[in-house]
Amino acid sequence: MAASGSGNGFNLFDAEERVLAEAVTLCDRLGDADPGLRRGVETLAEAYRRSVREQRRLVKVSDRLQHQLASVNQELAKRKAEAEEALARLKEAQETLVQTEKLASLGALVGGVAHEINTPVGIALSCASHLADATIHMRKLFEADDIGVDDFERYMETAADTTQLILANCERAAALIRSFKQVAVDRTSSERRRFDLASYIGETLASLKPRIRQAGHQVRIDCPPGLMVDGYPGALSQVLTNFVMNSIVHGYDEDQSGQLSITVDEPGPGQVRLVYADDGRGIAEEHRTRIFDPFFTTRRGAGGTGLGLHIVYNLVTGPLEGQLSVDSETDRGTRFTLVFPRQASGGEPSLT
Repeated sequence: MAASGSGNGFNLFDAEERVLAEAVTLCDRLGDADPGLRRGVETLAEAYRRSVREQRRLVKVSDRLQHQLASVNQELAKRKAEAEEALARLKEAQETLVQTEKLASLGALVGGVAHEINTPVGIALSCASHLADATIHMRKLFEADDIGVDDFERYMETAADTTQLILANCERAAALIRSFKQVAVDRTSSERRRFDLASYIGETLASLKPRIRQAGHQVRIDCPPGLMVDGYPGALSQVLTNFVMNSIVHGYDEDQSGQLSITVDEPGPGQVRLVYADDGRGIAEEHRTRIFDPFFTTRRGAGGTGLGLHIVYNLVTGPLEGQLSVDSETDRGTRFTLVFPRQASGGEPSLT
């Protein structure tokens, strides 16, 4: 039997070599013995010698294979480290792109709200200018001591009408600013708070109204009043924004208008179900399983980044702690169903 050992500092086959030497000595001592016995011993010695040679060959093969395996393991470890480094860089780049996408969405929100605020502010400014002109004219009549009853009544009517328009449009602008301020704060922070779901959906869509109106779409919201949610409104606002923008960009042709809808109900205790739907062109069957993949887009050459619905999926399954499903048929619209808890985990219950 071959001796075992690591081969470091001693011969693995010392015992075998001693046996072979003893076999040679034995054959010499059997020189005058029975020829048959001598041949038998020589045959056994030769067979043992061949066995030892084969063991030596196998040991060499094993050493070579172990060396190759060590080299392969070293190369694998190197490749693994390179792959992990590449994955870390990819995640960092993806996170940067996601943040860029969010900031781009917020930039579009700022532009849309600025455009929306411009109308009431412009009306209020025109009314104030008209009232100023009427006041200057009234002062001139007063200084000339030429004020009649009709002049005074016309001025009072002008003052009443213009101040009413100024107040109404300033209140409208203030409401838009409040909505934008809250939505913008929620978008740029991960703050958890308690909010009225119906009101917040309205505020989010108010910030998107310029884009929706420009595209000619109609929006229907069906949400129970007073439905309070304790969670992360910024995540929900981002989800709704991406749904709407996805419909505007991908759901319709440029000259086609449609119907967008948001329906909310409570499928079970402590659960909220939000269904967003459009009646656009729908999602092609071969794309439905990939729409939540990062960087997947059907409009790569038209400004699409493929991150919108990927962000949506991460927000739904992350901060909102919910589930998201999609149902779509070609030319029959798309329907996203989001189910999430009214009370986010990780805090004291604040809902009654």
